[in-house]
Amino acid sequence: MANRGPAYGLSREVQQKIDRQYDPDLEQILTQWIGAQCGPDIGQPQPGKENFQKWLKDGTVLCKLINSLYPKGQSPVAKIQIQVSTMAFKQMEQISQFLQAAEHYGILAADIFQTVDLWEGKNMACVQRTLMNLGGLAFSKEDGLFAGDPSWFPKKSQENRRAFSDDKLKEGQSVIGLQMGTNRGASQKGMTGYGMPRQIL
Repeated sequence: MANRGPAYGLSREVQQKIDRQYDPDLEQILTQWIGAQCGPDIGQPQPGKENFQKWLKDGTVLCKLINSLYPKGQSPVAKIQIQVSTMAFKQMEQISQFLQAAEHYGILAADIFQTVDLWEGKNMACVQRTLMNLGGLAFSKEDGLFAGDPSWFPKKSQENRRAFSDDKLKEGQSVIGLQMGTNRGASQKGMTGYGMPRQIL
């Protein structure tokens, strides 16, 4: 984790709430998937949020992961720092490269973590969600580049576009939908006038 002082009061409560969202079971799934996707040379972290964060912190593993989801020669991250740099801006730059590539791959901007969430370990649950979305998207693309067990990720829904002819669309304009209600069969039978007491028989 980054060198920062302890949080107090409301900041501490917020951080504890964020930390409770971290899922150790999901950590194991993501570790297995990244290992299957990138190969054994990236190593495996010891269980635990801090170890998971240290494993991903310099961005090297993440860049290798996103590159593995593209065909050879089309890798979005051209230069990965194999020798782990201790310089903060180099590590954060690699994380940013991964985030840009993930958005280009199809992950929504709202589902992508911020660089500090990982580098400072502020919101590792958000990092998990981004990787989970990436795995689900990679599996649903069915392009042969996904490695691992398909049951690890929920399959993303695919677009099912419908094409209607102009005649069919015009036909639909003359129909009053049931959502708008209907007055068919409506009458005032059995109603009492306003201000009259209710008749109970």
